[in-house]
Amino acid sequence: MDNLLKIKNLNIEGFYEDRWQPIVHNINLELKRGEVLGLIGESGAGKSTIGLAAMGYTRQGCRIASGSINIEGIELYDASEEDLRLVRGSKIAYVAQSAAASFNPSHRVINQYVEAPVQHGLMAYDEAEKEAIDIYRRLFLPTPETIGLRYPHELSGGQLQRAMVAMAMSCKPDIIVFDEPTTALDVTTQIEVLAAVKEITETMNKAALYITHDLAVVAQVANRIMVLRNGRLVEEGETRQLIKKPKEAYTRELLNVRNLRQEKSISDKMDVILKVRDLKATYTGRENVLEDIDLDVRKGRTVALVGESGSGKSTLARVITGLLPAICGSINFLGQEIPLDFKTRDKDTLRRLQMIYQMPDTALNPRQTVRKIIGRPLKFYFGIKGREAEERIRELLTKIELDPDTYIDRLATELSGGEKQRICIARALAARPDLIICDEVTSALDQLVGEGILDLLQDLQNKTNISYLFITHDLATVKAIADKIVIMLEGRIIEQGDKKEVLTPPHHEYTDKLLASVPEMDPDWLDNLLDKRLSTFI
Repeated sequence: MDNLLKIKNLNIEGFYEDRWQPIVHNINLELKRGEVLGLIGESGAGKSTIGLAAMGYTRQGCRIASGSINIEGIELYDASEEDLRLVRGSKIAYVAQSAAASFNPSHRVINQYVEAPVQHGLMAYDEAEKEAIDIYRRLFLPTPETIGLRYPHELSGGQLQRAMVAMAMSCKPDIIVFDEPTTALDVTTQIEVLAAVKEITETMNKAALYITHDLAVVAQVANRIMVLRNGRLVEEGETRQLIKKPKEAYTRELLNVRNLRQEKSISDKMDVILKVRDLKATYTGRENVLEDIDLDVRKGRTVALVGESGSGKSTLARVITGLLPAICGSINFLGQEIPLDFKTRDKDTLRRLQMIYQMPDTALNPRQTVRKIIGRPLKFYFGIKGREAEERIRELLTKIELDPDTYIDRLATELSGGEKQRICIARALAARPDLIICDEVTSALDQLVGEGILDLLQDLQNKTNISYLFITHDLATVKAIADKIVIMLEGRIIEQGDKKEVLTPPHHEYTDKLLASVPEMDPDWLDNLLDKRLSTFI
């Protein structure tokens, strides 16, 4: 196998506290054709920074201080912008963690697909459109012939992520950098994307850097794994060997964090604080996306809302918060029926019902500091400002495990994906709500930080009796935090009940499919599952 990518002695610096400081230290890696190299580590480990550097790129406020980045004989470290433009897309492409922040909301999805191959002169517009439909079909996107005609906001998070994978493949590059490509996906959709990664690398003989915080996921696709921490290499090895016999304590910690957390304590109070009845909702020009939704959330309890991408989970959250007014039905919150449109809800209702969004990149103002982001609800809801606000902001930052002195004056653009999500959580907590709708709040976080966030949310629940409607595709998380589980499919609730009731066999057929789709810490798990599925059609 020939080397497609070779990085040698890579050092990257970031500018903060009025000086350049090292953030990636002397990294070396090689990537061969047909190979997947997994980059593993918690938030801030340098995974995405290294992935971007493989394209000769750094985020604002960073620079490549020294080293060599070579793609098939082309040196990127000191390459001109014109040379870099020719390489990016055609030889190496990037699939970002946040698809919602990567698409232009003003253009249809298929138009954004065809732009790169047309600009690179690889094919005409009509030919690129046909290629797009074929790739959409291979990535199991619904109605591949027409889905590209939609705008980004009309796709679910999982659909948009797969459309971004397709867009990265548009110029048929030799290398694709996957930066948490399945983070926002449900477990069944995740399998299809992982299968697509294997198809791209094995059958099409491409290579990939696969960045993730989930060892069980990367074990399904990676030939080798590099474990990173604080911008340094901790351990590197062949996937099976590293999982079976990790040498370093930190790697063992990453492996062990997948064990289920202990059962949470449950409040004795059974008061229903949210009662949803007969809700229906639609988007303009489309059929109903929610039908006959009934659910309850009790005080001090966590209801997990589970389902595949496009099942209606996030849409239901938007309806409950009033961002997408239902066309009929009722929402009773804290004993009172509230308006379906948030514009007519009073300020106290808005304060008591908060939401943490799936995509922190699009939920935070990039021009505002952490101080202003968290301070806004303090001022808006309580009139808190000055020294009192400063103390409260620092207290919230400490609770979400971010050092106040380090982070309080940073811009949102200066934070990692996991750090941004923690700021979103702090902003919601600043309002002191009775119910928080958590839309995939740990999906952008590495396992260790995500574990800390779940512990934080549970601790807050135990102390304040706060309630959560927890939208997630991670069934390991569901098992750890939920009191009640609600399963959604195609805009309807098909099963709901106490956690033990829903998770105890016999399951509903769809629930069984979800449970069977949770990756295991076994490199053969995905291949065995795909073989099993194939055998059912023979």
